[in-house]
Amino acid sequence: MTPRSESLRGEMYPAKRSPADGERKGIKAMEWKTLLSTRRERESSQRQRSSDLRSEFEKDYHRIIGSASFRRLQDKTQVFPLDKSDFIRTRLTHSLEVSSLGKSLGQNIGENILTYRRNSGFTPQMKEDISHILECAGLIHDIGNPPFGHFGEVAIREWFARWLPKLSFKGKSVMDMLTEQMKQDLLHFEGNAQALRLVTRLHYLVDEHGMNLTYALLNTIIKYPGASTDIDENSGNIKDKKMGYYLAEEKIFRSVTEATGAGSNRHPLTYILEAADDLAYKTADIEDAFVKGFITYDMLAQELAPLDKEFTKAAFRPLEKLRQLCDRGAAKGVSDPASYAVKNWIVSAQGFLINCATYGFTSNYDSIMEGTFRHDLFHDTFGQKLMELLGDMAYRRVFSSMAIYKMEVSESSILNYLMDKLVHAALYYDTDEPQDTIDRRVVSFISDNYKNAYKRQAEGKSEEEKLYLRLLLVTDYVCGMTDSYAKRLYQEMNGML
Repeated sequence: MTPRSESLRGEMYPAKRSPADGERKGIKAMEWKTLLSTRRERESSQRQRSSDLRSEFEKDYHRIIGSASFRRLQDKTQVFPLDKSDFIRTRLTHSLEVSSLGKSLGQNIGENILTYRRNSGFTPQMKEDISHILECAGLIHDIGNPPFGHFGEVAIREWFARWLPKLSFKGKSVMDMLTEQMKQDLLHFEGNAQALRLVTRLHYLVDEHGMNLTYALLNTIIKYPGASTDIDENSGNIKDKKMGYYLAEEKIFRSVTEATGAGSNRHPLTYILEAADDLAYKTADIEDAFVKGFITYDMLAQELAPLDKEFTKAAFRPLEKLRQLCDRGAAKGVSDPASYAVKNWIVSAQGFLINCATYGFTSNYDSIMEGTFRHDLFHDTFGQKLMELLGDMAYRRVFSSMAIYKMEVSESSILNYLMDKLVHAALYYDTDEPQDTIDRRVVSFISDNYKNAYKRQAEGKSEEEKLYLRLLLVTDYVCGMTDSYAKRLYQEMNGML
């Protein structure tokens, strides 16, 4: 632990003042007045604006919660697919938790910027806007993910790695026809990039602009502001780990990042959204695993013991807090003091980690605003150790378990089969080549919304570009499936009635 992280006691600490409101060493800082851009691809008429008292970001919230894509999250996996328990989290409940945590972090950080005058142009209204943007971003940060959680992403990437080199179109190798970025888009298929595609292209309500969300919100959900050809997992910079957009959405990516002034930098609010996401799933995974019996009170206590020795100067000592809660539960006469302790410990840990993330942002305010901060917000705080332990424990105790492995084998069979059938059918869709009877029927399964989005994007494009867009049409359809729908479609296509 560094001296800085040792000073963290869980309170809200002011960060160092910035010279000239964030400009130093010749690096120009991003500015909140442009970062919080209310611009949309299609602007509303002045008449509509005058009769609506909501802020632009509050309008985003209502567009999201009224969408079918958001509702589908109720039947998508967080950790345990197709679970019958009403306690275990789905993508929907996880997204609601991230939304709540993101809003709280936004309020804390906004208040800190105001209180300590971190930026002379920052206003109370900006604090409110930040909170609303993060609330919305939490709702849609996973909206592009395929069925069966993060394993679904892996399964789709591996399908392309295995079969893309073997695909042919009119006697030509598909790999030879696609540009390097097109190939890398498919080989590095990514739920984050799919989320941007979904909310800007695929959610058809009024026109081709999807949900037509504000640029500030769109930029916030772009966790990795680079193309698939820019990925560099060894750069040491968190923004280079994955891609943030497909070639198909490069134009909207450029429009958004130019309007906000973020450019190739991470939007500052993206750090906060990521912290809320990491905090939510790493604590929730432990709670869900406890309820499912993968982790016991004693296991958790054993895992936390080493941290208490390191957290001697922290306001939150993990094992000590867990034991206190167990004793309190016993004193209250609850039927299961261990369960009482674990569930309440999760709440206490979240409160502590919120303070750590707040400190992480405010103490690195200058480098975040300059686009030079290379880490997540828990880096170099006590929260880093706790987050790493929770993630490692979930991996060892849950994700590496036989029960999860068996589920993933089943999920892989479903997704591989669907990708096989859909890609084969989509290759010659919308071409002058005849399709056989089965391929025509398989293509008919794909939603007209997705097919119309494809046709809008394909208009005037070359044969190679259209081929690329048809492969994205397949991933669009698969990502739009819920867990139950994917399983049911697989069964129906295999005659398993």
